[in-house]
Amino acid sequence: MNIQVVAAPDGEPLWTSHSLLGSVHDVRAARVWKIAERVRASGLLGLGDKGYVGLSEVVFCPFKGRGKPRWKKDADSDHAKLRSPGERAIAQLKNWDVLRRLRCCPHRAGEITRAVLVLQLREAR
Repeated sequence: MNIQVVAAPDGEPLWTSHSLLGSVHDVRAARVWKIAERVRASGLLGLGDKGYVGLSEVVFCPFKGRGKPRWKKDADSDHAKLRSPGERAIAQLKNWDVLRRLRCCPHRAGEITRAVLVLQLREAR
């Protein structure tokens, strides 16, 4: 299943989407949930992995391909360092046992993930 997560720069998860089928590409899922438009409206910039290339000019992604010049490799390294707190936010959500052992209808998985987000944010206080 495909569940989108938006995290703050410090790694705190802020929002999770409902679930879509796992066959849905990340760019399409981000468009369904209007993530780029929301990032633009907030006046911020987003960082995504290579699955979000082409989503929007406000969502920066690493360069694709092999044999990249040194400056692209350096840019990708810096991008990964900046994106790592967001990856940590996803890991925090996945750390909940209920999400690791989830065996239910994919549509319910999004609801459960959103409930876990509420609990995660409450626990962080």
